[in-house]
Amino acid sequence: MTDSEHQRVAAMHGDRAWRCWGPYLSERQWGTVREDYSADGNAWDYVSHDHARSRAYRWSEDGLAGFSDDRQLICMALALWNGNDPILKERLYGLTNAEGNHGEDVKELYWYTDGVPSHASMRMLYKYPHAAFPYDALKTINAARGLDEREYEVGDTGVFNGGRYFDVTVDYAKASPTDVLMQISVTNRGPDAAAIHVLPHVWCRNTWSWEDGAPRPILQADPAGGLSLGHPILGQYHWYCDATDAPLLFCENETNPGRIFGTPKPGWWKDGINDAVVSGHADAVNPAQMGTKAAAHVTMTLAPGETRLVRVRLRAEPVATPFADFDTIIAQRQADADAFYAILQRGIADADMRLVQRQALAGMLWSKQFYGYDVWRWLTGDPGQPAPPAGRGKVRNGGWQHLATGNVDPTSGGDIMSMPDAWEYPWFAAWDLAFQAVTFALIDAQFAKAQMLLLTQPRMMHPNGQMPAYEWNFSDVNPPVHAWAALRIFTMDRKATGIADYDFLRRVFQKLLLNFTWWVNREDAEGNNLFEGGFLGLDNIGVFDMRQPLPGGGTLEQTDGTAWAAMFALGLMRIAIELTSVDPGYEDMASKFFEHFIYIADAIHGQVDGSALGLWDEQDQFYYNMLLIPDVAPEKLRIRSIAGLLPILASAVLPLDFDRNLPSFAARARWFLTHRPDYAALVSDWDTPGPNGHRLLSLVRKHRLNAVLTRMLDEGEFLSPHGIRSVSKTHLANPYLFEYAGEQFSLKYEPGEGETRIYGGNSNWRGPVWMPVNYLLIEVLRELDDFYGDQFSMPVPTDGGTAMTLRGIADTLSGRLQSLFLKDAKGARPYTADDPLAAHDPAFADLVQFNEYFHGDTGRGLGASHQTGWTGLVALLIDQNAKDQSPCHNPQ
Repeated sequence: MTDSEHQRVAAMHGDRAWRCWGPYLSERQWGTVREDYSADGNAWDYVSHDHARSRAYRWSEDGLAGFSDDRQLICMALALWNGNDPILKERLYGLTNAEGNHGEDVKELYWYTDGVPSHASMRMLYKYPHAAFPYDALKTINAARGLDEREYEVGDTGVFNGGRYFDVTVDYAKASPTDVLMQISVTNRGPDAAAIHVLPHVWCRNTWSWEDGAPRPILQADPAGGLSLGHPILGQYHWYCDATDAPLLFCENETNPGRIFGTPKPGWWKDGINDAVVSGHADAVNPAQMGTKAAAHVTMTLAPGETRLVRVRLRAEPVATPFADFDTIIAQRQADADAFYAILQRGIADADMRLVQRQALAGMLWSKQFYGYDVWRWLTGDPGQPAPPAGRGKVRNGGWQHLATGNVDPTSGGDIMSMPDAWEYPWFAAWDLAFQAVTFALIDAQFAKAQMLLLTQPRMMHPNGQMPAYEWNFSDVNPPVHAWAALRIFTMDRKATGIADYDFLRRVFQKLLLNFTWWVNREDAEGNNLFEGGFLGLDNIGVFDMRQPLPGGGTLEQTDGTAWAAMFALGLMRIAIELTSVDPGYEDMASKFFEHFIYIADAIHGQVDGSALGLWDEQDQFYYNMLLIPDVAPEKLRIRSIAGLLPILASAVLPLDFDRNLPSFAARARWFLTHRPDYAALVSDWDTPGPNGHRLLSLVRKHRLNAVLTRMLDEGEFLSPHGIRSVSKTHLANPYLFEYAGEQFSLKYEPGEGETRIYGGNSNWRGPVWMPVNYLLIEVLRELDDFYGDQFSMPVPTDGGTAMTLRGIADTLSGRLQSLFLKDAKGARPYTADDPLAAHDPAFADLVQFNEYFHGDTGRGLGASHQTGWTGLVALLIDQNAKDQSPCHNPQ
């Protein structure tokens, strides 16, 4: 590729320079486990939104439209004040898990509208009301609403009615790896003139309060203009604002002891700029114009429709005229972004599809965050601070003292990780990260590979082979989709560059071997190749709270756990097969995982300890979980959920020439299946090639595939207008009920917000459409079509629909998912169903958010409003459909 951004991406392969600065600030550091030093583990209350402006963070920073270096030592962000709010708008506001009637929930209107992998051009939009921000109303009204009611959103308060708000667009552009431009564009959308205070901030993360004698950076006004910034690690930087008449305000990025601890002490604390601007306390900022946090205080009054700019520049070298070339650089970087996407989106004819894909990728890029967390230090405390309460390791993460991220290597950059969401989930989650990395492979395969390898580093992966789930409980178990993701990234990278990165594949394979061993040893309690695992990321999809002991001290043999384990085995088999290209010794490893897959297939369909049938139910033609209670007959829990569809995912098509290329593997497989024909009968027609000569390994034979898909494609069960529901709609009229020892457990179809607090209020897998599992189903249907071709077809929907091949079914599902975001015939985007602002304000027409999940009937966006992490997979769906790409593992 010859455009500038593709050249920068290529250069980043061996040189991190262009990665050094990016949108690495979280939208929320308060309320995280990292900042929680309480005795009871109540992270939401220990550092609240109200405390955030006054308390120095220990591990990372947050800010509105933030930018920082990759060790988060120097930070830039924006603060605003409309003259009516009780505080500066320095960070996004939202409700805690306990405050929201459906769990934690950001209550702001903002969009990530553009970005490129090098972060040489980034853009986001924030909408700020003229009137006082409705903090109290959002909190009190949501608190009064029940679980059966919808959330009360900021748009419901009326503060945006009549266009009485500001559009604040923030553009970042890099003139060089150490020369960052920030342009703030403020537009008055209202019918009346309105005043606003714009305060671009620059500060240093507090790295000095935690240990005596730690070096301290200094910001101070520069007589030549702007301010100078001396950092003991990054060296000298210079910061300029083009509003030269705007006063510079300085304070310290340190906790206000009077406000937080009730022990007043003289000083210019973290909230000093807030107090000076909002409360008029001039003594809250340092008159000597120096400190570790600073801002320019720009005031303006805008006429209706008027737009004004504030320009800021941070660079390593001083310059006499910092804004002489500013506009040219901004325009050039925007042109670079356009050229980058013009190449990426060749073949995508529909303009709205291009817009949706570009904003999905922008959301992915803006959600890359610096992640600092040393669990041992967090548990034991810092030398310069009071000792943490005793017993904290028993509350959370005591078994993960090896885990350390952030500035662990002073000779390189910090740990930049793809987060599911920069506000509601500003921490990595193991299976989320796998999906996010696959999407990143579309635009930055090197970053995608680095994410997979980081997750398996010794300082992250447990010595026993477990991957850390997420900071609220690293010991939770997430679905093991990482072999699939690694192979997907490898193949996408090879297709784009023509180079097969076997070193990456070998490194990740070695670590996934450890993780698979952990799965077998820890998540197969009965040793029968049926797996447990708990909620496995699907949260409250089941009838039990899996954090609590099961009725009668039982064990739940899980369809989803078993299917994930089978998919994991096949993924490792396929990676081993790929690696035989450089080392034939991997054929033995391929055989090992082939046989392990067969044993799992036997267990899911055959005998459990010789006493009961497996998880397939011949009567219902579906897969169900089974509860094993000592001295009680095993009982299948007849819940028709997406867990019963997951066995389809454990499928692999091998090319017709595998006999020639893998003679040892092929011979071992034939001997094994000939020696045990009962196993061969379980998994697929192994000895019967498909129309193209391929061979199929699958948990689900053709007649079972037909039965499961019949339910999946039934609009009265799983098939919604916008994808596959997580629970069958039949459970609306017929909720599932389980009784044991006088206690009742129930589950019903809940298409929208969850009506139970199991696993938090916004994690509802009891009916809505979730993008990641839908994406996996689409991929596997396309692969199965490579085997069956025209020999397998069925109507979609099953009740009188048009007959389609498996690829046609996959394309139909993909189209339904994409339709969530694309304008319909009336110009509306279904995910905004019932949103009056999106429906009536033209300034919202081309702004797209990517929700965590979607209403099972209407498609309305639910959960985290910016979880572009795994919902960003829509960018891949658009790419695949528009360019007619096959799955990465197409054997042809």
